[in-house]
Amino acid sequence: MTPNYEQKPLGFGKTMLASAVGVIIAFAVLNIIAFIICLGMLASALSSSMENTTPISGSNLAVELDLTQPVSERKPNEIMALFGEKGGTSIEQLLATIESAAKDDRVDALYLHLGGSNMVWAQAEELQEAFARFRDRCDKPILAYGETMTQPEYYLATGANLLAVHPSGVIEFRGMGAEAIFYKGLLDKLGVHMELIRPTSCAYKSAGETYVRSNMSDANREQVRSYINSIWDYAVAAMAANRGLTVQQLNTVADNLGGFLPDEALKNGLVDTLCFAQDIKQMMNERYGVKKIVKANRYAETVNQTKAKEGGDQIALIYAEGNVVPGKSNGTATAVYGDDIVKALTDAAKDEKVKAIVLRVNSPGGAVTASESMTHAVREAKKVKPVVISMSGLAASAGYEISCFGTKIVAHPTTLTGSIGVFATLPEVGNLLRQKLGITTDTVMTNRNSTGLSIYRPLSTDARNMLQRNVEDFYITFTQRVADGRGLTRTYVDSIARGRVWTGLQAKEIGLVDTLGGLPLALSIAAEEAGIDYEKSTVKVFPKEKRLWEQVMDQMDDSKEEEIKARLNAVIPFYSELEQWSQMEPLQARLPFLIKID
Repeated sequence: MTPNYEQKPLGFGKTMLASAVGVIIAFAVLNIIAFIICLGMLASALSSSMENTTPISGSNLAVELDLTQPVSERKPNEIMALFGEKGGTSIEQLLATIESAAKDDRVDALYLHLGGSNMVWAQAEELQEAFARFRDRCDKPILAYGETMTQPEYYLATGANLLAVHPSGVIEFRGMGAEAIFYKGLLDKLGVHMELIRPTSCAYKSAGETYVRSNMSDANREQVRSYINSIWDYAVAAMAANRGLTVQQLNTVADNLGGFLPDEALKNGLVDTLCFAQDIKQMMNERYGVKKIVKANRYAETVNQTKAKEGGDQIALIYAEGNVVPGKSNGTATAVYGDDIVKALTDAAKDEKVKAIVLRVNSPGGAVTASESMTHAVREAKKVKPVVISMSGLAASAGYEISCFGTKIVAHPTTLTGSIGVFATLPEVGNLLRQKLGITTDTVMTNRNSTGLSIYRPLSTDARNMLQRNVEDFYITFTQRVADGRGLTRTYVDSIARGRVWTGLQAKEIGLVDTLGGLPLALSIAAEEAGIDYEKSTVKVFPKEKRLWEQVMDQMDDSKEEEIKARLNAVIPFYSELEQWSQMEPLQARLPFLIKID
């Protein structure tokens, strides 16, 4: 007979301990499973990525430059590509593609597919120059096609041998305009007062006016009119020459919106034909014997793999794209992180294989502290080897300060640069809290100005005077930096500075830029300054991309925050800009980037 033991219930402590152990074990098991799944996904993505970079076989190829998605300066990082965030294409990849396709016997044509990119005028100019080099090296055709085309896209397309648009497509050919958004009315309703403090001579430094005015200041209107006229006059002259038209004819078309209706675009000579995408592909087959179309991104990757195996001297290419911010990157957000650029410049200067450095700048400016750190790093690197600046669409304010000590500065005619100036902003939200939300504050102080910079009450007189001295002092520092870097007097620099924005064409005339051209010209100048053969050198890109696993972890850390930001952007206009302003350091050197130019 089996004994019948009486089972006693576990005590409270033992029950809790058993539950905790169970939870810990379950949590560990789930994490192990998740880790295994993640490894599987990563392996699958890596396998797919490797397939995409396998050598391209066959001949009679056309390489498609797909500009139906966003365009960046540098190719999307590896983790974004692996997890489907392709993010369009990059100037880096497109230039590599065009250069290699010219001398690749397998390639019979370039196919430019337009519509949907965020390309700016300087980027279009960069690719126009690449097309010119392509035509000089070979007699292969360039065919351009789009469902819709922005003006910079159309400008680029005029460099093609054949320009076609969809029978129901649109060419947004209307001339250039600039629009600025102003929040003063909204802030007044909310009871928020924004302090804007600028050097007394910096009337053109209009960044910050968006919060204290309801319209453009006279100085800002003057500079905007000047630089959009400069860009348009240059671009329309080039488009007229490419299409065999006169400037007057194109301006008349723009005045009458003669590109928005396809039939009128054809009649006015803006395009050669109206057709569908499959018609262009059939034409490439029938006229030029093209049997296969390869995407530029994939083609560029195979080219880069081949180049990576080559030896010889190296030129460091450092990308500084986005708003200037302090610290270092912690994810996939695009910005010019001061610590990252300083490290890249330092590493490139120390690398014995690197004989010269090209700093590619595409930035409206930003935090003064980060700008100063990067400017110092440029000066230190220049003591060791040449540092050539290549300006893309924007190299203004802090973006110009980090450029001014370059051995040479190369810009596009349509680059926006200058904006040599500084400002400080500080919001006062006391009325908002009291009148709208019923929230009050009180203070205890040890000194007269302990709360003089508080956002909950008006700026004290002492604090305002201190900030005014601060911006005045830094403006003197900034203009002296430019004078030293460019070999000019500070008096002259002050006369062309004062926060004013210039195009690259104008900047060359007044001494802020050395020569006009794109990235390849900057690289060749860097090689010449270093005394090496440009054709035999290789380009080493900085900042160095993080290892894939580090990118995965960063993406996991930042994915939820990015998702929330994306949702806010969808419902709140200019949310990203507002967030940036809320996180800014008080002292800023930046372009009025809320101005929309098209």
